[in-house]
Amino acid sequence: GVLACLEMLESRAHREAVEQEEKEKREEKSAFLKTKIRELRLQRDQLRKKLEQLEKEQLGKEGIPLDPPLPSPREVLEWKIGNLRDLLQVFQLTGISGKLSKHGVCFSLHTAFEGSFLDSFHLELLLRPEFQEFRIQRHSIPPFIPLEQLSRKFLPSDLRGFLDSLFQHLNAFVGRRHQLEQFQEQFSEYIQGNPQRNSLCNLLSFRYQIPGKSGNSVFRAQLLYEDPCRSLPTEVSISCS
Repeated sequence: GVLACLEMLESRAHREAVEQEEKEKREEKSAFLKTKIRELRLQRDQLRKKLEQLEKEQLGKEGIPLDPPLPSPREVLEWKIGNLRDLLQVFQLTGISGKLSKHGVCFSLHTAFEGSFLDSFHLELLLRPEFQEFRIQRHSIPPFIPLEQLSRKFLPSDLRGFLDSLFQHLNAFVGRRHQLEQFQEQFSEYIQGNPQRNSLCNLLSFRYQIPGKSGNSVFRAQLLYEDPCRSLPTEVSISCS
């Protein structure tokens, strides 16, 4: 009946939305990887030229290469800062921007959903050259985003992985919240009461009625998002009373 038809339509819409989201992610990842490949090739060629030049300069009188001098702490710090500048240029393509500060680097993570720009979050990392690592200094990340867990997993060794994972969590959360707000605005005449949600917006439930088609029947829907990095539900359940 009406319930079966509604479930079929919702299942089809969910499947199409998942396929579209996966396609967009593949395209975005492909563009990011192509950019990174070009960057790495350029760095490889530059390092190769520098190595060849150093080998020529370090040959002794008898043609025996001398041991290369160890880099100074200042040279190590300058090398890290140069890598950070390159990293900031790459991440501009993904919605993450940043700038170097006096003691580290400040990032801005700009979230969006279906072409609409939403919230921006900020994160400042302290560079500790004596330990060759980053540490979180200040941030505006919501408390229910697993920032500490991500920092333990990725920092200090993988800054790129840390930012990428954090951005996925933030973008998915804002996308889920935005969808709920749009749903309340566009279908307010069908909703019974106020939709219920948790702080992470990964569990939503609401009651609705279809005028003229379901009589006095009221439907209850629950949307579950098992993957915190996705903006579309993984499970939808509907009951009728």
